Amino acid sequence: MNQPELAPLSEHTMIYQQYRDFCEAARQRHVIFYYVGYFSQHIVGAMADALKLRLEVSGLAGPTRRKLFSSFVEMAQNIIHYSDDSLTPPDLDNHEVRHGSVCIGIENDQYYLLCANPIKRGLEATLRQTVEPLRTMTLEEIKQAYKEALRSESPVDSKGAGVGFLTMARDASEPLEFEFVPMPGEPDRSMFYIKAII
Repeated sequence: MNQPELAPLSEHTMIYQQYRDFCEAARQRHVIFYYVGYFSQHIVGAMADALKLRLEVSGLAGPTRRKLFSSFVEMAQNIIHYSDDSLTPPDLDNHEVRHGSVCIGIENDQYYLLCANPIKRGLEATLRQTVEPLRTMTLEEIKQAYKEALRSESPVDSKGAGVGFLTMARDASEPLEFEFVPMPGEPDRSMFYIKAII
C-alpha cells in the first residue's frame, strides 16, 4: 500500500511560523482569551465554561473573576443581539447566530475586555445615548440605575442592552471606552468597539 506523500518541509515550516507568530503576538499583548467568529447561545455557553475554568486556575481573587466573567457574558450577548453580520433571518428573536469578536488580556497590571461587531449605522445614536452617560456616572449612580433597570419593563424593541452596559460599567474600574468606525465600502454599517477595564 502506497504511503501518502508528505508535504515539503518548507510548508510545515511556514505553517508553524504563522502559528508561532500569532501566539507570540498574543503573548506580547498578554492575551489570555480571544475568539472571532459567529456567536450563538450554545457557543457563548461553551466559551463561558472554558473561561470560568481558566479564571479559576489563574489564582485571581473571586470578585475580579466574577467581574471578568459577567462582563464577558454581557459583551457576547451584545454581539448575539446587535451584530449586523448574521447567519439567521433579521426577524428571528431566538437562536440568533451573529458575528463578532471578544478578547481578554492584561494591560498595565489590569484585566481588560475588548469587543467588536458590525452594526447598522442607524444604531450608533442609540448606543451612544446608552453608553456615554455611564462614563460620567459614579459607581453608586450606576448601581442605582442597574437596580431601576431590573425593576422596569424593557421597551418592546429592546433586547436588554441597557442592563448589559450597566453591568459592564458597574464591574469596570474605569469608564467604559467605545467608538464607531465606518466600514470601508459599506455606508450603512460601522464597527462598534467597546472596552472595559476590570
